[in-house]
Amino acid sequence: MKPNRDKKGLKTKWAYILVAGVCTVFFFFLITSLWIGYEVSSSCQNARKLYAGDCVQALTSLLEDEGQSYRSRNKAIWALGQLGDSRALSTLQKYYTGDIPDREALDEMISQYELQKAIALTSGGTNISAVIWKRFVR
Repeated sequence: MKPNRDKKGLKTKWAYILVAGVCTVFFFFLITSLWIGYEVSSSCQNARKLYAGDCVQALTSLLEDEGQSYRSRNKAIWALGQLGDSRALSTLQKYYTGDIPDREALDEMISQYELQKAIALTSGGTNISAVIWKRFVR
């Protein structure tokens, strides 16, 4: 009878480990999602201080403003991608060349890599983290 009890104890331990692992992964997903939402909201607020319109319009205006730094424009691209709003698609496509270098200096050029991701997300791609934060960004 003892081997059966040992097997049950081992199964219980593995079940606890599995539950702890799933909870840990969910916790990190939740924290990361909330951080992304905070960054998108911050980018939106900063763009709306400079440009008229809602978040997508203000971020699009920031992207198109050649007087802004490349870093600011790349951050706008990232935020537009996270928002996933199709209204930004044509502007994003305007800057996309398809030539993605191995390394991009975000202070020296418009990021083709970020554009590629943003285009995918604004074209209907799935952004699972947005489920957590999107309703809080206006």
